[in-house]
Amino acid sequence: MKNNILCLILITNYFGCTNVNKIDLIKYVNPLIGTAPSTTISALKHGEGTENNAQVIPSVSVPFGMTNWTPQTKNVETKCVAPYYYTDTLITGFRGSHWLSGSCTQDYGSFTVMPITGELNFLPDERGSVFSHKDENSTPYYYKVNLQKYNIDCELSATTRAGILRFNFNESKNRFIVIEPNSDENEGYIKLLPEQGEIVGYNPVHRIYQGWGERAGFSGYFVAKFEKPFDKYGTYQNQNLLEKENEISDREKIGAYVDLSNSDDKIIELKIGTSFVSIENARENLEKEIGQKSFDEIKNDLKNIWNEELAKIKIETSSNEKKIKFYTAFYHSLQHPRTYSDVNGDYPEFNGGKEIKNSGSDNYYSDFSVWDTYRSLHPLLNIIMPDKSKGMIKSLLAMAEQGGWLPIFPCWNSYTSAMIGDHVISIIADGYVKGIIEIDENQYSYLKQNATESPKEFKDYVDGKGRRALESYMQYGYVPLEDSVKQSFHQREQVSRTMEYSYDDYVLSQIAKKLGKNEDYENFFKRSKNYKNVYDTSVKSVRGKFKDGTFTNEFIKDQRMPYITEGTPWQYTWYVPQDVSGLIELMGGKDSFNTELTTFFETGNYWHGNEPGHQIPFLFTYSDQPEKTNKIVNQILEEEYSSEPGGLSGNDDAGQMSAWYVFAAMGLYPVCPGSTEYAVFLPNHEESIIDLGNGKTFSILADGVNVNSQIKKILLNGKQIERNSISHSDLIKGGQLIFELSNK
Repeated sequence: MKNNILCLILITNYFGCTNVNKIDLIKYVNPLIGTAPSTTISALKHGEGTENNAQVIPSVSVPFGMTNWTPQTKNVETKCVAPYYYTDTLITGFRGSHWLSGSCTQDYGSFTVMPITGELNFLPDERGSVFSHKDENSTPYYYKVNLQKYNIDCELSATTRAGILRFNFNESKNRFIVIEPNSDENEGYIKLLPEQGEIVGYNPVHRIYQGWGERAGFSGYFVAKFEKPFDKYGTYQNQNLLEKENEISDREKIGAYVDLSNSDDKIIELKIGTSFVSIENARENLEKEIGQKSFDEIKNDLKNIWNEELAKIKIETSSNEKKIKFYTAFYHSLQHPRTYSDVNGDYPEFNGGKEIKNSGSDNYYSDFSVWDTYRSLHPLLNIIMPDKSKGMIKSLLAMAEQGGWLPIFPCWNSYTSAMIGDHVISIIADGYVKGIIEIDENQYSYLKQNATESPKEFKDYVDGKGRRALESYMQYGYVPLEDSVKQSFHQREQVSRTMEYSYDDYVLSQIAKKLGKNEDYENFFKRSKNYKNVYDTSVKSVRGKFKDGTFTNEFIKDQRMPYITEGTPWQYTWYVPQDVSGLIELMGGKDSFNTELTTFFETGNYWHGNEPGHQIPFLFTYSDQPEKTNKIVNQILEEEYSSEPGGLSGNDDAGQMSAWYVFAAMGLYPVCPGSTEYAVFLPNHEESIIDLGNGKTFSILADGVNVNSQIKKILLNGKQIERNSISHSDLIKGGQLIFELSNK
């Protein structure tokens, strides 16, 4: 390897340095990537509607922050409508957002701030200003843009629970600042406190999916603090301007404004605290996290935080674009789950917010996009941020204790059953088998309950508690087509449910095994083979099945079917991460398996833009053709990710699409979360150095790697590995994984 001694010196200095913030990796992050419709190959072929938008926003936020600060080009909290799209032409404000990054859900508990000059056009449809992307400076720690209609330079930065906005009014016209809760339900509250220089308010949170439209039991609260008291102000409701009125609530299109025309200050700083508990807590969050700090101090603090987090993985490559794609993907991987607890530990109780709970010195998290992020994102955090991962898993277990059932897909601090599967169990299992957490008897009982029981009260089931269609699954060993799964947002999709429950049963079996619960282990491990019950050997594909054991004639292998979730039977056939060897056997052995899998890719049936296929490119490492994984992964990294605004190939789904990139570019992938094994294949970079947070590093070295590289051998700490895999225990010990290459 070239310059090995120099590399080791640099690595030691890099991680031994007391001020890691001197390493400027933030310059490679472009939050605008993914804010335009996808232009990638598989998205254009397989995606439909909003599936072709990455649905990310140019978020200014601390990693896993409570509130994300973003320019706003859409004025609603409607499902599948993100606050910002690159192709829009007007900015209508700057939002304190709780949008689930990369999703097709909805924003909630949000509010918007907008500076205005001239006539007070306060409603979003009237006040919007054109802007130029050339004027945008978008980073994870700072955003700046010029509102051309008003010639106002607008800047944003943030802490975990607060934001700071700076407006430079370049014109001497009348100057106003408008603030409004963004309630689509015509609810919310806002009040001006002129002597304190504050505007306070809240926006009630509502559920979607299970319990759609019901109140979640808490609100998004805010306290906006001006530098000085103000004496000219008012509220508005729809078209009605209410001068000197200082309070309004629960009406259509409400908000408040402050008139700063008489002020000599052309530069206005606005500090805003947020909370899910109360206005008082939002004020405390503001005082503790920002206090008397200036805009530039907060901005520099946040820059240092991001550089420190991004430095947990350092890559070496001569390609600037690869650095941009990698570190932008890393940034997108650190958005969720969301911090829900305040600086004092308070947070609303899960599933209704009836009580205020306290997390003590730990953070409590919610907004887990579980169907997506269990695959790559949480395994990534278990490597680079085990302490944070532990807190997230503890939050999931706290939800079970507070709500009585382990959640399926906990968002807006509520049960949802938004997607299929029961993958909170996977997140917990991955942490448990890798030694991140311990599980006690009571906690295990909630996991087992999800896999073996349904709620006694039907209303609890409708509310989102328990696995969907569990009774059918347990009776038949699969979910038959006669069960349409009515009490779910995703109805039917019986084959996909069977496949995913089989995987969930496997990871639960691994928890039971480690706990010494042998009977449970054997039961759940046996159930993990249920995927075989929906596999039709005559077509080498999964297929819908009736109660009598016959397969449906409604079957086209490479087209969407109602018993498949967001994909085709062929795409879901490969979803057996827990038993790849069993799938190989079903298909008639490795030769037949490799032929089928090769045809799948060569005919363009792989769709990277949706998560169920994310493990498929790595399956060749199980069937003695790892060189095909090397080629396919490199192609995906090059074709399905770019440094342009349309450079993500589908919904990023709280960072899963991006976490896939982070892993794949390094040459590692957790094909089966809940096991301790990683597939190993050709890296995309010459060097990746992972800071394990325990004083050790793990380096992946591939000197001279390029598209024509072939692997001669792989050495783990100097010893050749026999299989294309390594264990988690090998990784966290630190050391080197060296790829010796030859080039055509």
